[in-house]
Amino acid sequence: MAKSITLYLHFPCFDGVISAVLAGEYLNRKLGWETHDIVPVNYDMQASWAKSALSDPAVVVDFLYHPGAVFWADHHQTSFLSDALRADFEQRNSPDLLYDAAASSCAEVIWRKVYRQLGEPRFREMVEWARRIDGARYDTPEEAVLGDAPALRINQSFLHDSSSEYCRYLVESLRIKTLAAVAASEMVRERYVSVRKAMRRGQKLFSTSSRVEGNGIVVFQLPKRAEKTLVSRYAPYLAYPDARYSVGVSPHGDGAKITAMRNPWRRFKSVPLGQIFRHYGGGGHQRVASVLVKNAVDAEATLGAIVKDIESQAGGVAGKRKRA
Repeated sequence: MAKSITLYLHFPCFDGVISAVLAGEYLNRKLGWETHDIVPVNYDMQASWAKSALSDPAVVVDFLYHPGAVFWADHHQTSFLSDALRADFEQRNSPDLLYDAAASSCAEVIWRKVYRQLGEPRFREMVEWARRIDGARYDTPEEAVLGDAPALRINQSFLHDSSSEYCRYLVESLRIKTLAAVAASEMVRERYVSVRKAMRRGQKLFSTSSRVEGNGIVVFQLPKRAEKTLVSRYAPYLAYPDARYSVGVSPHGDGAKITAMRNPWRRFKSVPLGQIFRHYGGGGHQRVASVLVKNAVDAEATLGAIVKDIESQAGGVAGKRKRA
């Protein structure tokens, strides 16, 4: 009898979606396992994640290690919430537990295992875009903010809809269709159009809500009225191409979201943003990180503390602009 799995993925995240597509399709083709449910997870679950009871059997991709997962893959520096969990991962020594903190994306980690079963060009295209999007490997800030390739349309649509229903729609659709076909669907198109309108409003608001500290860190705080606007995480580098890092606060439901990023178009060694954010209940990669906070007062205090942490670890290394 085929196993009926529950698939947990980091969402809203393009890499999480593609990782779920690869894992679900691979386990079905290789082992005959059927996906019973698709469950999006995010870092607001960090405190209780390792002790939470997952549906059995559980598959977890692009998210924190869980000892109950029969298949797990990730690439975040903050994947292990404790030394005990890392030891559990190492002791299990399973070929179905995949981890590489040096990889640009989780999809890239999974692809090394599954490409023989999923050799179609459409899957290769998804993996390449997951690498570019999650690793901030865009050619220019203009492409990052204004590009409209199918993968970028899907990625931006999350900013309008991060619901469980939309997550399931994307994973299920991309298992059988190309990026272009899914991006052209009414579900994605409506959300993308709404996001582009909100981004145009957000770009104007960003210019009046941001500043550059003397250490080359762009700091921005979007007001509550920004709920109907959107600011790309790459927007700071359109406005301030020579900045080294950006750290900002945006409204998020009843609370706020703080994000940080190092400038991907300059050459210098980044401070470990993911590890810095882990101290505040968030997580991420070496170059990109985020955390959700409950209210505006906490957000402002946390923002200031994070900026100080980046300053203290970054020192005075200026870095060089990459050639276009």
